[in-house]
Amino acid sequence: MANGFGSTSTTEDVLSGINLKGKRILVTGVSAGLGVETARSLAAHDAHVVGAARDLAKAETATAQVRKDAIANGGSFALIELDLASLKNVRASADGLLAKGKPFDVVIANAGVMATPFGHTSDGFETQFGTNHLGHFVFVNRIAPLIRPNGRLINLSSAGHRYSNVDLEDPNFERTPYEPFVAYGRSKTANILFAVAFDRRHRERGIRAAAVHPGGIQTELARHVDPARLQNMIAQINQQHAAEGKPPFQLKTIPQGAATSVWAGVVAPPDEIGAQYCENCHVGTVVPESGTITVATEGVRSYALDPANAEALWKKSEEMVGESF
Repeated sequence: MANGFGSTSTTEDVLSGINLKGKRILVTGVSAGLGVETARSLAAHDAHVVGAARDLAKAETATAQVRKDAIANGGSFALIELDLASLKNVRASADGLLAKGKPFDVVIANAGVMATPFGHTSDGFETQFGTNHLGHFVFVNRIAPLIRPNGRLINLSSAGHRYSNVDLEDPNFERTPYEPFVAYGRSKTANILFAVAFDRRHRERGIRAAAVHPGGIQTELARHVDPARLQNMIAQINQQHAAEGKPPFQLKTIPQGAATSVWAGVVAPPDEIGAQYCENCHVGTVVPESGTITVATEGVRSYALDPANAEALWKKSEEMVGESF
């Protein structure tokens, strides 16, 4: 890669030599996996990190090392409650931050669910679209005044966005047969489109927004997926790799998975990542809408970066949550 980073780079690799003293960074989803490592690596480089989680008791235990690394390296870490599946809770959490009035340099919208059984949030939205997109849509837009000029928003998306474009006619699967990975794909496409539209609205203040795909990692995110299906997916990837003369697919470690979030949030040039989809510590390229969907192949579908699609999603999201931004 031109920047020297790639698929095997870790959070420590991309932050080598970087001091984040004075930077305030908000990370959602800090009760496990990528969120914990993202928060840890930033706090270990002198940043003041606020972590958001639905289950504060679980997050308190999960982030013990985050606090240790923060104290040892001049950073700090604090927790706030955020349940993205409840807009009442989302609004209360955002209002709490607004009342304190402390600005953020970076917001990393990391929290999410994947391939859940069919269900609904407390507001009646399909679980994945409601949690992954609409919860963050309301939360981030409400705290947008706290993002400093030249700040950034980083939305965690996935190669899974290639499963499906958003469906603005039937976002809650009221008429469409529910398929967990299609629903996941819709929500992950929405994460990218939200970044595109947010970037357009805030770039005059120097604020840039991007979406990132962390790569294939074994975390709690896959708890709803049949392990046999995961093994089958990896077997298919390896068949494809063998046919192309490539080595077998390797899952990323959590520090490797969190590297792109950190790279896009505090390392990459802002104009390079603004309104883009990033993976393996670089900006992804647009790929055709046909072909195999795996976490091992790179690229972003054009529908996920389409400004008109992004604006249509923004309008539909405002209608669904009953709030204009």
